Amino acid sequence: MSYGGRLTADAGASAGLVEVRRHNLALVLAHLRSSGARSRATIAAETGLTRSTVSSLVAELAERGLVAEGATARGGVGRPSQPVDLDGAHFFTVGAEVDLDHLAVTALDVRAEVVAERWVPLDAGALRATAVLGRLAGLVGEVTAQLRRSGRELVGITLAVPGLVEQPTGRVLSAPNLGWADIDVVDVVRGLLDEPACPLLIDNEANLAARAEVSTGDRVGVRDLVLLTGGIGVGAGVVAGGHLLRGVHGFAGEVGHMQLDPGGQPCGCGRRGCWETQVGLNALLAAAADEGDAVRDPALDVRRRLETLAARAEDGDARTLEALERTAGWLGAGAGVLVNLFNPELLVLGGYFAVLGRWLADPVAAALPARVFAPRSGGCRVEPSTLGYSAAARGGALEALSRIFADPTAVAVRSSPPTRPAPVPSGAPA
Repeated sequence: MSYGGRLTADAGASAGLVEVRRHNLALVLAHLRSSGARSRATIAAETGLTRSTVSSLVAELAERGLVAEGATARGGVGRPSQPVDLDGAHFFTVGAEVDLDHLAVTALDVRAEVVAERWVPLDAGALRATAVLGRLAGLVGEVTAQLRRSGRELVGITLAVPGLVEQPTGRVLSAPNLGWADIDVVDVVRGLLDEPACPLLIDNEANLAARAEVSTGDRVGVRDLVLLTGGIGVGAGVVAGGHLLRGVHGFAGEVGHMQLDPGGQPCGCGRRGCWETQVGLNALLAAAADEGDAVRDPALDVRRRLETLAARAEDGDARTLEALERTAGWLGAGAGVLVNLFNPELLVLGGYFAVLGRWLADPVAAALPARVFAPRSGGCRVEPSTLGYSAAARGGALEALSRIFADPTAVAVRSSPPTRPAPVPSGAPA
């Protein structure tokens, strides 16, 4: 009996050491991501780990192809040091978005640098879900094939969809603007991709766009943010205290269905007067142009249509400017509700709101003081997204990448020293 008890204790101790090792690998990897290239000694000083532990951890991360050493730094006192940094040469993740008027795919390496992007205009609402997902899987397949030919390995995919997403099952319960209900999106795409070995995840597009926004540029330190996705539908990704707000079942953020005008226009959800009936892209285009005008043609690239609309506004077209003014007014009304609820540091206008931010951002900011109870709009700034329509796909790739940073042992030790793959030619199809 004592012999069996000792085996159990030894096994428990071993498991504990494995967890500590995994935690420390993740700690070093995350530190390099946030702080940039560092010598082993600097990593040890900044993380509190011993130098010998850091050396062992760096060696394992290099064997897994996640970090690489730079040129030896000479000069100064003591032994020359080699900076260690994230290695973007061996792995990539993919974010793939379905929206009402386009499909988008973005691939990132471990350094979160874009290694491939694709965009295809598509009137998704006019097609069956299987047809849309088939097109999306085809784009993902093209990107992954290109990057695999360059020697990289796919380690994760995240799908971005507008609507109520049930993450544990991979189902889209309702996406009224797409006409989808109870669609097993993850299962369908997994089959279309021939059962990829890597994890295949799904999330609401606004959540993923918000994730991308707080991981970009000078917004990295922002812990309280509301991201509004401007499209045919309107959604929100809400970050509070550095954490994405999901709600009890993960359905938080469907702000486009706040009923701001009970006697207003019918919404795709079956109700009337939802916020997106006033500020969604279709509402703006209907106010700005007659039916038959090219800017209202869903078969055309939405980016080109918005460029046309922006050009008209710049030329002083009265109808276009009046439509933008009306949209800004309703946008400010809903934004005031959200700022009262969440008191964000930053309200980011994404999607088409960002493309037309010149005519929307300042009027929304100007409307907030009269609509927000807290003084000075609760300290909230209003800014257009710098990512625009790429935010959701980028956020999807970042979400898939987070699995590697949470557990670097998710990628196997490479059988031979990592070799850098041939670069993907600039502008090559992917």
